[in-house]
Amino acid sequence: MKRTKVALVYDFDETLSTTYMQDYLLIPKLGLKPETFWKKANAWSLENQADQVTGSMYYFTKIAKEKNICLSKEMLKDCGKNIEYYDGVKEWFERINHFGKYLDLDIEHYIISSGYEEIIEGCSIRPYFKEVAGCAFAFDENGFPIWPARVVNYQAKVQYLSKINKGLRKLDDKAVNEYTPDESRRIPYSRIIYLGDGLTDIPSMKMVKDRKGTAIAVYKPKSHKKRRATQMLKDNRVDFALPADYREGKGIDIAVKAVLYRIAVLRDLEALQKAEYKKIKD
Repeated sequence: MKRTKVALVYDFDETLSTTYMQDYLLIPKLGLKPETFWKKANAWSLENQADQVTGSMYYFTKIAKEKNICLSKEMLKDCGKNIEYYDGVKEWFERINHFGKYLDLDIEHYIISSGYEEIIEGCSIRPYFKEVAGCAFAFDENGFPIWPARVVNYQAKVQYLSKINKGLRKLDDKAVNEYTPDESRRIPYSRIIYLGDGLTDIPSMKMVKDRKGTAIAVYKPKSHKKRRATQMLKDNRVDFALPADYREGKGIDIAVKAVLYRIAVLRDLEALQKAEYKKIKD
């Protein structure tokens, strides 16, 4: 018998990593401090009425060009090697996969992030993810980024969630809008657990929650960002607001395992019910 598929979907920056992925190495390579870069990039976006995510992508290319730095795919990938993660993240995936197998669940991990796919490709935890949907650059023949190939903002995150639900790949843009009966969808929303921290995650978390899945707002331990996460809980946008600590026995570990156990129990009850109905028909 095939194991029941479950999707764990994560934002990346400040959900798995302790800050924005660009802050660790990419921005210092451009000779700037993170707070200086983001202030200037956001000001440029505001001045030019640009989406902040798209604007920051342009601003990275602008600064790199001015300083004659090759912002190549390989350089961006190297910037993923120095990323710092919250406690327990590196051990999390194998541990939760093992727990899933105990319940006859096949757990798949996904990233939907406004960060850069090129950087995530260099991360030590990249092999654990079935697919990564993030912002990405198009590169010219000399290896320089010339255009945003993909931009992931709050609207795009909802679209990528729908692709996971339907069993589509991240580039299946046409099929995502086609009608798919609920019973034909690869992973129902009730078997999706979404973990995120920021404003761009709210529409996705709310949609997952409203469709009987589970949404978890995480926040940096002992930080002022706890207030934003607990407000999401008060506003009924998420099911849990928990510190970003993925170690065994901590809040996220306990909550996710409880949800997985519930998914397995509901599956088994449904199977028993179908068996009883079949007896009546026979």
